[in-house]
Amino acid sequence: MRSNKTRHVKLWLLMVIAVVFWTIGTGFNRDLAAKSEEAYEELKVFSDVIELIEREYVDEVDTKELIQKAIQGMVQSLDPHSALLPLDAYEDLQIDTKGKFTGIGIHITMQDGFVTVISPIEDTPAYKAGIKARDRIIKVDGNPAKDLREAVNMMRGPKGTKVVVTILREGVKKPLDFELIRDVIPIQSVKQITLEPGYGYIRLSNFTGTTTNEMEQALEKLEDMEIPLKGLILDLRNNGGGLLNQSIKVADLFLDDGKILSIKGRNKKNTKVFKASGSDVKRDYPMVVLINGGSASASEIVAGALQDHKRALILGTTSFGKGSVQTVETLRDGSGLKLTIARYYTPNDRSIQAKGIEPDIYLKLRRLDPKELAQKEEGLLKEKDLDNHLEAEPNSKRRQDDEAVDKEKSEQEDRMREAELRIGPLTVEALKFDNQVVRALEMLRGYEILKNLKG
Repeated sequence: MRSNKTRHVKLWLLMVIAVVFWTIGTGFNRDLAAKSEEAYEELKVFSDVIELIEREYVDEVDTKELIQKAIQGMVQSLDPHSALLPLDAYEDLQIDTKGKFTGIGIHITMQDGFVTVISPIEDTPAYKAGIKARDRIIKVDGNPAKDLREAVNMMRGPKGTKVVVTILREGVKKPLDFELIRDVIPIQSVKQITLEPGYGYIRLSNFTGTTTNEMEQALEKLEDMEIPLKGLILDLRNNGGGLLNQSIKVADLFLDDGKILSIKGRNKKNTKVFKASGSDVKRDYPMVVLINGGSASASEIVAGALQDHKRALILGTTSFGKGSVQTVETLRDGSGLKLTIARYYTPNDRSIQAKGIEPDIYLKLRRLDPKELAQKEEGLLKEKDLDNHLEAEPNSKRRQDDEAVDKEKSEQEDRMREAELRIGPLTVEALKFDNQVVRALEMLRGYEILKNLKG
C-alpha cells in the first residue's frame, strides 16, 4: 500500500513537471528550451528525493507537509521578505491590511512569561468590560494562555460569540473572569493630539486600507483648532509598513507636486513612477518626522519623500532599510505567496535597501524621568548629569547586584511603556517624557520664533 502511494505521488509530480515545461519550451528559443530542460532534470531529482524520504525515512512523513516545506525553503532563499504564508499567517496579513478584525479588542505582548495587555482598544468589548493595561491573561475559556499566537487565536472568533477571559491584576488577590461578546474591531492606525496651542502630534502606527482617510480626519481636527497650526510632529517610529498605495497617498497630503516614489522591477509592469497630485488643503506649516530602526518599508517611503522634497526635518535614528516591494498572490489551497517584485527609490533616486533613511538630526530615544524633566525645564546642569561622575560612596558587590536587577526591571518597564506609547491612548503627559518628541517640539517652537524676528 505504501509503495503504491509513493509511486502515485512520484508519477503525479513528473506528469505536472512534464506538462509545465513542455508548455514553457514550446515556441521559445533554444536557450530557453535548454534552461527548461535543465530545470526539468533538477525537478526529477526533487521527485526522487521525495520518493526516497517516503520509502526509507525512519518515521512516516506527510507528503503534503514535505512539499510545503520545500516550497517555503525555495521562496525564503530568495530574500528575507518572500515567503509562503500558511492559512493562519495569510489571514493575519489580510486582517492587518484591511484595518479590522473580529475579537475582543486588546493589544497584547509577552512580559515575564505572561500574556500581558498593553492596552484595550477604545469602545471595544474589552474596554467596556474594564480590562486594563498591564492585566495578565492566564486563561481563555478555561484553557491556559501560555503562547501569544495561541492566545490571539482563542480570543478571536465570529461576531456575537461569547468568550471568557481570566486575568491576574496587580493588587487583586483572586483571578478575575470577564465574559465578553466578540465584535468587529477597527484597527486604528492614526491618532492625533494637540501638544500645546498651535502644535500638533500625529502617531501613524501602520499603513492599512483606511490609513489615508484616518490621516485626513486627524489633520482636519488639528487644522480646525482656534489657533492655526504652527507646526506638526509626525511619528513614524516602530511603523513596520503596510500598503504601498497608502504610503503614497499619505505623502501626497503634504506635497504639491513632484515625484513621491519610483519602483523598478525586472518586468515592465512592475516599473512605475508615482507623482504628487497636490492637496486641496494648503499645508505649509513646518514638520518634524520621527523615525527609528523600527520604521520600515511604507513609513520609509513617506519619510524619504518628505526629506527629499525638504518638506520635513527627519529626527531620530536610522530607519530599518527595507527598500523592496512585495505582492501577495492567493494559491489554490488558500495559502498566500508573498513575493518581492521590485525595489523602490525616493524622489532623488536613492535606494534605501539595507541602508535606511538617515535622519537629518540623529537622536536616540531616552525616556526622561520626572527629575530630569524638572531639571530640563529649570535649565540647569547638575553634577549627576555629567558623564562618568563619581558616586557618593564606592558601591559594594551587593549594591552592584541589586542595581543590575533594578536595571533589568527598568529596561522591561521601558519596553512596556514604549509599547503603550506606540499603540495605547495618547496623552500629553506621557509624551512629555519622550526626549525625541520634546526635542521636535523645541525645534518647531524655535522655527516660529526665528520666523517672527524682525531684521
